[in-house]
Amino acid sequence: MKTSERNRSARLTRVAGVALAAVVAGCSTTQQVKVSESRATYCPFLGPTTCAKLTPNATPGRFDSGSGLAGLRYINPDAHWTKYRKVIIAPVSFWGGDDSKISPADQVALTNFFTQALYDALSKKFEVVNKPGPDVMEIQVAVDEIGKATPVLRSVSMVIPQARALSTLGYLATGTYAFVGSAQAEGKVTDSVTGQILVAAVDRRVGGGNIENAAQWQLGDAENAMRAWSEQAANKLSAWTSGTPPS
Repeated sequence: MKTSERNRSARLTRVAGVALAAVVAGCSTTQQVKVSESRATYCPFLGPTTCAKLTPNATPGRFDSGSGLAGLRYINPDAHWTKYRKVIIAPVSFWGGDDSKISPADQVALTNFFTQALYDALSKKFEVVNKPGPDVMEIQVAVDEIGKATPVLRSVSMVIPQARALSTLGYLATGTYAFVGSAQAEGKVTDSVTGQILVAAVDRRVGGGNIENAAQWQLGDAENAMRAWSEQAANKLSAWTSGTPPS
């Protein structure tokens, strides 16, 4: 094959890959995106020591492939996962800063929602307790950033065919759809007795292109992200404590 033909084939493969990403993201309720640059080097909740240990996802992409991998993460290589059978779920906190555009009332509502979502997911896999013990993990999560969706414009961009086409083109160029909301969170799982960090992560998600969510309210994308994180945490921790090697 000539060099020009190989280059043309490579370009077509890349275009097809991006198009597939758009289709998959278009069917999703929420999609994973790159962690905000400011948070990649500064984690207000985790602190600089733990933050420095985080490494990027080895298989990044413009859409969540279902791997359940956070954008940035640290897994303690010395953790003895199989001894844990119970969890403590600490109330989720909001660390968005004084310049946050999310009202105090909405901050409380979102952190309560996230705490409940974590309980709903984790209680299916573990016994939830309120006292430390040798077989107990503690889950601590903080919300760093919330971006509101723009409901009316989002509906137009997803429902009207011409606008939907432009929105898809925008996705191909930027990796996200227009007018969607977002959320970024950081969290850690520790041994409830020693405080040893077992795993820590920072992740960011935005609204997907699922047309069923065209009329999503302003904070609906953030709530969908919280549900996704809760399910991923429960599934990962259940797998690891059952003997599956961490990844």
